[in-house]
Amino acid sequence: MYIPSSFAERDVATLFAFIEAHPLATLVTTSPTDGLIATHLPLVLDRNDGPTGVLRGHLARANPHARVFANDVTSALVMFLGPDAYVTPTWYHTKKETGRVVPTWNYVAVHAYCTLRTFDDPHDLRPHLERLTHEHESGRPDPWHVDDAPEDYLVTQMKAIVGVRLDIDRLEGKWKMSQNRSEADVSGVIHGLSMSDNPRDRQVAQIVDERSA
Repeated sequence: MYIPSSFAERDVATLFAFIEAHPLATLVTTSPTDGLIATHLPLVLDRNDGPTGVLRGHLARANPHARVFANDVTSALVMFLGPDAYVTPTWYHTKKETGRVVPTWNYVAVHAYCTLRTFDDPHDLRPHLERLTHEHESGRPDPWHVDDAPEDYLVTQMKAIVGVRLDIDRLEGKWKMSQNRSEADVSGVIHGLSMSDNPRDRQVAQIVDERSA
């Protein structure tokens, strides 16, 4: 990922927190016969597994992607995306001064470069599914638990999925939040995004403000 120094985020705790807050990832691998293949799937991060953390997820056994790396160790790119927003040059103070401005897009992205292995033993799949559902159900007034489903149904469902373990080899973080603009331009971006009816724009405004502090 192209990351100018002003946009780089290198703090591992910050990158891990972002992954946990944005668990739906894009998993990309390649093969000699199929080229690039991507699957969107929620992942669970274990910060303390291995030297640099492990991501775990699963996908349908019927997914052609699962057949590409079945029983093999392969390299994988996992992408996590956060809030984003279009930035119009009309918000820049520089527009009034020189007019030498163009539109851009603010966004947050974290890339994890990983070594991928698959697993399909029910004794490994079930704890993964229990943790995944716990993370997304625990805050609900009536949380659903894996044990709520009939055991024979769970056994059948687990036969239809393949688990993926992604040992993180390297992390990259990019917070492109107007850090390369002047203080006056940044103020204009914050104000413009804050006035938007789009909640995502307002969320980006908050991040721009935090990153400019």
